[in-house]
Amino acid sequence: MVDERKDGSYGTPQKYDPAFRGPIYNRGCTDIICCVFLFLAIVGYVAVGIIAWTHGDPRKVIYPTDSRGQFCGQKGTKNENKPFLFYFNIVKCASPLVLLEFQCPTPQICVEKCPSRYLTYLNAHASEDFEYYKQYCLPGFQKNKGVAEVLRDGDCPAVLIPSKPFAQRCFPAVHAHKGILMVGNETTYEDGLGSRKNITELVEGAKKASGILEARQLAMRIFEDYTVSWYWIIIGLIIAMVLSLLFIILLRFLAGIMVWVMIVMVILVLGYAGILHCYMEYARLRGEAGSDVSLVDLGFQTDFRVYLHLRQTWVAFMIILSIVEVIIILLLIFLRKRILIAIALIKEASRAVGYVMCSLLYPLVTFFLLCLCIAYWASTAIFLSTSNEAVYKIFNETSCPVAGKTCNPETFPSSNESRLCPGAHCQFAFYGGESTYHRALLGLQIFNVFMFFWLANFVLALGQVTLAGAFASYYWAMNKPDDLPAFPLFSAFGRALRYHTGSLAFGSLLLAIVQVIRVILEYLDQRLKAAENKFAKFLMSCLKCCFWCLEKFIKFLNRNAYIMIAIYGTNFCTSARNAFFLLMRNIIRVAVLDKVTDFLFLLGKLLIVGSVGILAFFFFTHRIRIVQDTAPSLNYYWVPVVTVVIGSYLIAHGFFSVYGMCVDTLFLCFLEDLERNDGTPERPYFMSLTLKKILNKTNKRQAEA
Repeated sequence: MVDERKDGSYGTPQKYDPAFRGPIYNRGCTDIICCVFLFLAIVGYVAVGIIAWTHGDPRKVIYPTDSRGQFCGQKGTKNENKPFLFYFNIVKCASPLVLLEFQCPTPQICVEKCPSRYLTYLNAHASEDFEYYKQYCLPGFQKNKGVAEVLRDGDCPAVLIPSKPFAQRCFPAVHAHKGILMVGNETTYEDGLGSRKNITELVEGAKKASGILEARQLAMRIFEDYTVSWYWIIIGLIIAMVLSLLFIILLRFLAGIMVWVMIVMVILVLGYAGILHCYMEYARLRGEAGSDVSLVDLGFQTDFRVYLHLRQTWVAFMIILSIVEVIIILLLIFLRKRILIAIALIKEASRAVGYVMCSLLYPLVTFFLLCLCIAYWASTAIFLSTSNEAVYKIFNETSCPVAGKTCNPETFPSSNESRLCPGAHCQFAFYGGESTYHRALLGLQIFNVFMFFWLANFVLALGQVTLAGAFASYYWAMNKPDDLPAFPLFSAFGRALRYHTGSLAFGSLLLAIVQVIRVILEYLDQRLKAAENKFAKFLMSCLKCCFWCLEKFIKFLNRNAYIMIAIYGTNFCTSARNAFFLLMRNIIRVAVLDKVTDFLFLLGKLLIVGSVGILAFFFFTHRIRIVQDTAPSLNYYWVPVVTVVIGSYLIAHGFFSVYGMCVDTLFLCFLEDLERNDGTPERPYFMSLTLKKILNKTNKRQAEA
């Protein structure tokens, strides 16, 4: 098999440097311009946050507000005794606009209690039920208009539906539609404007919001389960942490066994379960009527099970599986040395983690910084979304020179606009604003999302450079662990922040731009789902696929560029180019190592998550007991089980992310070692004895000794 390219097609190998002994300490700042841009962007991000916190009011999300922006049930207000918010038309709350604006585009008032029965304004207008109905009309409403005028002006809702409070808001009761359909045996109601509307349509729209009520009781029970099982959940997560650490330690001794067992099992499964099974099916069909029909004669059939009754089908399966089996065996023969190199690097990574144990705690630092980014982004987004104000506009039946202009409902009766148009009304129009700030809200939200991606990727990049610097110090120590620096992790962290903030900002900026574009494409794709333009859908699918691939490639390139930055202290572009060319010169080794490590990490995650998950399942279902009656009584046993499983996966992923970074760093260092050195006393190899043995390499001084 052709070995890795050495003809210079992918750059020139690193030249020998007698002063090089691992990560360079005397280095300079890189990509200063990007560092300045990041600083200015953070300053701007802080300014956006301050502006949002000044104008926004998150109480609009937590506490209900009526159409005039007054909070319901708050002490010191005229709505102090009206704690619940009532929506005139709850169907409009199902609009996607609510997710962006945190407001329903319908009049809202504060009420003492939610409606308890079905009633239309048309029926209540001329009956004794009017006093009951009146409390759900706008404050100060008087019965001095006709039905059509009241509903046209939005003074009262067209219909009341039995509702229940949730989060201080009135939502239609889950089974309210059954009672509605029985009232007077009517299936329609008069809206007061000359048309009759189907009541089932109204209820079906209301049921979109009423699903929240079903979640209320579920949420309370889940919360109760957490209160009685939280300490057992923590114990389960601690067990997952211990198992993750043990697995990493055991890889030093069992990596080779697990890889070769996996390879042998694949060969046996293909050989026995595949080829042998096909032959047995072929022999079983011998003599059966119709089994000798050829695939060509049968043609295409929609029921694919028909083909399983043909002997020719199983012959085709046998040939295909035999070819795959032969290819796998040939690949193993030619790639056996590279598989051994991958196993040796994995074992060496386990030793490196053992010598730099504090690296296993670094994911906590990354997690903390990511939590800060998420918290700042979420709080800024909420403050920006709640910066909108209730906008009132002038409405009038006839032509009016001031119709459509904004107004103040408090001062409108005595204003000039009221005198110009005596029949006009100042009504709630929407939540928004017409100032420069309100017009810029969408742009500020996009900037908020962009900065979140940039800072989150920067935090991840900082962790990768820090770990790479620590593990590179281990590899380039001639006498391990005696030549290892005292605090390799802290030294690498300091170098990354002091010299390479700009390079980290550059790499994370590229990734953030692609991720924001993907978010925009997803938004456009959601908007185009209802469209019938097949070409637009095809183009959107192609763009989404291309940018997904681009994001994966940039992540791969950034990861290896950060390793080169940690070792040599070069800028981002130079490091990315050198890392890419180095990997391309050793592309077969890269592919083998990638697949072997992917398998081991998948096996480790399945082992840890499966073991802890099964243990949690048996414990919380009372099938095993540590001591008498230790498992708590739960409403839903799956609540702590799912929590333990998800937490175990995150813990295992955190440990293996450190281990994976160690493997990738040692691999690049190993490739650099092969190109830089030749084993002479002046240029000795830094690789482990196992790797030297696999490659038949020796340091001449050691060989002579």
